[in-house]
Amino acid sequence: MEQKNSYEKIYDIVKQIPRGTVATYGQVAALAGNKRWARVVGYALHVNPDPEGIPCYRVVNREGRVSEAFAFGGENRQIGLLEADGIEVKDGCVDLSKYQWRKEIF
Repeated sequence: MEQKNSYEKIYDIVKQIPRGTVATYGQVAALAGNKRWARVVGYALHVNPDPEGIPCYRVVNREGRVSEAFAFGGENRQIGLLEADGIEVKDGCVDLSKYQWRKEIF
């Protein structure tokens, strides 16, 4: 059986984030198998090989803030993509109580 590397695990999780929801870096890290990988999630998303298929714009920080350094067009591009998904972004921030993906960690 082929062993997946950390980036592949992260991309697999990000692909599951439903339209209209967001996940935090830490949440993606925990779901990918290591709650301490939040920075690794950031690195992986910055070099996302398939932005169309891996919706990295749906990942925000623990406060719901979008990335000022969004790799695929900057902060305003991320906000535009989130708003196109039906997610309200106010002052660069998403209301996690309303839009955070509720996926259980097994």
